[in-house]
Amino acid sequence: MNNYFVILAAGKSKRFNKKIPKQFFKYQNKEIIDHSIEKSLSSKLFKKILIVSNNLKHLKKKKYPKSISIIKGGKERSDSSLKALKYLKRYKPKNVFIHDAARPNFSIKLLKNIAKNLKNNKAVVPIISSKDTIKYKTQNQIFNLNRNNLLLTQTPQAFRFKELYKITNNRKNKVTDEATLFINNDFKIKFIPGEKANNKITYIDDIKTPKTFYGLGFDIHKLVKNKKLYLGGVKIPFHSGLEGHSDGDVILHAIIDSILGAIRKKDIGTYFPNTRQFKNIRSPKMLKPIMINLNKSNFFINNLDINLICQKPRVSKYRDKIIKSVSKLTGINENQINLKGKTVEKLGLIGKEKAIACETIISITKYD
Repeated sequence: MNNYFVILAAGKSKRFNKKIPKQFFKYQNKEIIDHSIEKSLSSKLFKKILIVSNNLKHLKKKKYPKSISIIKGGKERSDSSLKALKYLKRYKPKNVFIHDAARPNFSIKLLKNIAKNLKNNKAVVPIISSKDTIKYKTQNQIFNLNRNNLLLTQTPQAFRFKELYKITNNRKNKVTDEATLFINNDFKIKFIPGEKANNKITYIDDIKTPKTFYGLGFDIHKLVKNKKLYLGGVKIPFHSGLEGHSDGDVILHAIIDSILGAIRKKDIGTYFPNTRQFKNIRSPKMLKPIMINLNKSNFFINNLDINLICQKPRVSKYRDKIIKSVSKLTGINENQINLKGKTVEKLGLIGKEKAIACETIISITKYD
């Protein structure tokens, strides 16, 4: 198809409150504008991609393919859009997609759906419904709007080039999107479902992401006769238990150490030293204050991966019970926990059933 893609990126981003315009701010490991560029290229729907910006020096440092052109933008969004259409006219495009660089989270699937609907329509615009109650103020009166009748438009918006060029060239007032021009001129628009993730970035808080941390935990204890074996808070039938100042539960000890590592709070021995106070303490009682502190500090666990290293008992036999127990003790869902059993091919103390070890890795996120 004879499609062209325009990325409007000339805004000053005054509300973004950063030294650089938001379209060049790093988001998910790349500049915001680069998300739109890469997706439009990957879709293979467009003969040319046109970037309209007032930061030409910055953009020209990048090595773009020949299908990408860059031109200087205007003072307002509508001015930049008109400049883009005048530039593209020489290529005689059939269709043009207009997109705001501040929307990096659209999908290629949405692009393809827009292109599909454009075959039988002169304008295609993605919309979503409002999830908020909206009020309208006029003079000294406030009215409630029926949100079922509200359409929140998104970009990319696609149009037959000739129609859009004509009404854009003749416009008298500035507009915030091209759909407004079509509506003002009584042109029919095909509205299709947009994407909730396709939000427009206006403020820095729109892309503020919580910080994620990782922690490693490891523990090993000898097996001794005449002691109960606890793994992950579960009593396991076995010929021996784990030697230790506590009940020796290597799974819970490794989990505690991984949490402490992620929040940079030293190690398990700092909080539970080998003193009389903690003699024979059950490991769930050790984990409980660690979890309370974690929650009070506004952290939550994303996932927990556990390697239990032993020749016997067989982990598969008790996996579900241990995961249920760990889920209850940590307050996280069972599907966020993974437990793997590893043998050591009968090597060393573990291979001779004289010790059990455990290693864990945990991912936690801090929120405001």
